[in-house]
Amino acid sequence: MKAVVVYESMYGNTHLIADEIARGLREGSVDNVTVVPVDDASRQVVADADLLLVGGPTHVHGMSRESTRHAAVEAARKPGSDLTVDEDAEGPGLREWFDARGPISKSAAAFDTRLKGAPALTGRASKGIAKRLREHGCTLVLEPESFLVTKENHLLDHEIEHARTWGAQLAAAVVGAPSATPG
Repeated sequence: MKAVVVYESMYGNTHLIADEIARGLREGSVDNVTVVPVDDASRQVVADADLLLVGGPTHVHGMSRESTRHAAVEAARKPGSDLTVDEDAEGPGLREWFDARGPISKSAAAFDTRLKGAPALTGRASKGIAKRLREHGCTLVLEPESFLVTKENHLLDHEIEHARTWGAQLAAAVVGAPSATPG
């Protein structure tokens, strides 16, 4: 089985989560896993996959827009900011990527990074991502998942393990591998 994890990341949090989900998939018996930024997720990369995972940061209650990505880059450049812009942040986002896609028709899952708090207050990009995946013909194998960040845009301590465990759960859902917490 081949899995592709497509991510959009502004400050590196979603990128790190994508890498850890991939690690969990591998630990859960999915040997061929590729992690790609949204700008490199070509039609061929997606076509060659059996399982497609798509994730991005939550901006203004949903998926990012060009204006929110620009604002995030500007925030990182302000004097005194400890934020670093991810190397792949200044390209198109998931909205544009989905708009340029035709039917995908794969097993899929959606994830996001968002502020810690009630989803009704923070929003969840993963819900919009899941909706777009379904609109493109994908079948979701698990419910959308969120990974939490602080108000300062840093992952909470347990989110790395959470991502790895979720990756193993995805593997179990698609190949029947054990979903125990990876070591």
